[in-house]
Amino acid sequence: MSDAEASADFVQSLARGLAVIRAFDGDNADLTLSEVARRSVMPRAAARRFLRTLETLAYVRGRGDGTGRTYALTPRVLELGFSYLSALSLPEIVQPHLERLSREVDESVSAAVLDGPDIVYIARVPTRRIMSVRITIGTRFPAYATSLGRVLLAGLEEDAAAAAVSASAPEKLTDRTLTDPAALRQELARVGEQGWALVDGELEPGLRSVAAPLHGRSGAVVAALNVSTSSTRDSVEHLVEEYVPALLRTAGAIDAELRLV
Repeated sequence: MSDAEASADFVQSLARGLAVIRAFDGDNADLTLSEVARRSVMPRAAARRFLRTLETLAYVRGRGDGTGRTYALTPRVLELGFSYLSALSLPEIVQPHLERLSREVDESVSAAVLDGPDIVYIARVPTRRIMSVRITIGTRFPAYATSLGRVLLAGLEEDAAAAAVSASAPEKLTDRTLTDPAALRQELARVGEQGWALVDGELEPGLRSVAAPLHGRSGAVVAALNVSTSSTRDSVEHLVEEYVPALLRTAGAIDAELRLV
């Protein structure tokens, strides 16, 4: 035991909880209870308690049941210090592509992942302030009202996407916000078919954006990439004709790298 661990100020339960989070990494994204216990060097009973607590707090997601049950980190771990980002290596892969895309279109570009009913920003290159709120790594928005969210939701099974939308309790953020469940289902189907999403003034008045999905090695949608602009600066036609091709080229280049991870 180190001097720090022997200190009266040392909280062993917190240290063990963090050890459970650190058990996950890029080569071990899904772990069983036994594997978590072994990698965090603690008894199975203790590891089970920490996993159940982290699952209740939505930092860990359990899959399956019985002896085959596995656990994985969720994007909410971003709030604790980027363990999730380190596990996926997404920001390191995405960031150079975002910078090139931003230079090409001269607009703000971002990447995000889905966390329940929300998107969470994991990388960003801003060029100018286009929203009333400041967007930083870890910023969250309701997925149903964003282009990033719609391509992420479109990548889910229909029931899972409907559950995520329902959990958001969709409300009119602007007079353009799409909130009707049937209309949202139809829009997500359209986004899935065409491979990109356009949202015009639904999250905030005057904000326009286009987004495309990013795929992991298995082909599943793991993140999304977007270009954001202002309605006073760019028409919808310009977004579709100029930005969407550049966006899809960039998404394809990122996908090629993600398949190697």
